[in-house]
Amino acid sequence: MEPIDLARQLVAEQFPEARAAWLGGSVARGDASPTSDLDITVLLDGPPAPLRKSLQYGGWPVELFVHTEKSIAFFSGKDQQRRQPTMARLVGESVVLLDSDGSGPRLQQACLAEVAGGPAPLSTDELALLRYMITGLLDDLADSTGNVRTAICSMLWQDAARLLLTGAGQWSGTGKGLLREVMAYDESQGTDHAAALMDGVRAEDDRLVEEVDRILQPYGGRLFSGFELAGTPVD
Repeated sequence: MEPIDLARQLVAEQFPEARAAWLGGSVARGDASPTSDLDITVLLDGPPAPLRKSLQYGGWPVELFVHTEKSIAFFSGKDQQRRQPTMARLVGESVVLLDSDGSGPRLQQACLAEVAGGPAPLSTDELALLRYMITGLLDDLADSTGNVRTAICSMLWQDAARLLLTGAGQWSGTGKGLLREVMAYDESQGTDHAAALMDGVRAEDDRLVEEVDRILQPYGGRLFSGFELAGTPVD
């Protein structure tokens, strides 16, 4: 069966009371690989939502995200705080599998608008903390070799990418999702940060350091002396 038909069949079998369902992720985007799964979000009025479940169905690995409207809003809010629009992309950038009451396209459009609106700007403290963390990794990288260098590089490119994106008012991500966000940013801005960061991670020279410093430069460069972050008073 085609993945969309298979996903629709799964929803009908396991959630006959569903109000709506969406197929998101790589299959909906059209860039699925042989190891991709079906990311299916289901809308219910109540229990067993909210629920996340992984299973095999029709030869496909499936990730099920079962929600109410209230839990979709809750997790969208959590995603806003971390500036990674997982929930909004799952529902917004999707194929509507089922719609019994108009909530399928309505919530899809609301989530698309949330993605298009972007995250909240970085606060002064958030920006300073990112610069400070990246500076520490650059210092650690300076005298590292072998596996230690590899580990630091893997952290450094991700923190630098988050600064690049969130500093520019763009969504961030994790792992391959983060790289995908940087590539989309490059395409829209005519830049080459994704390639430069990946080349730097693989290289044994200073290319990664140079690229990270390039990303830091618009925000004042490296930060150590003078960094200060106030804590919450403890009673």
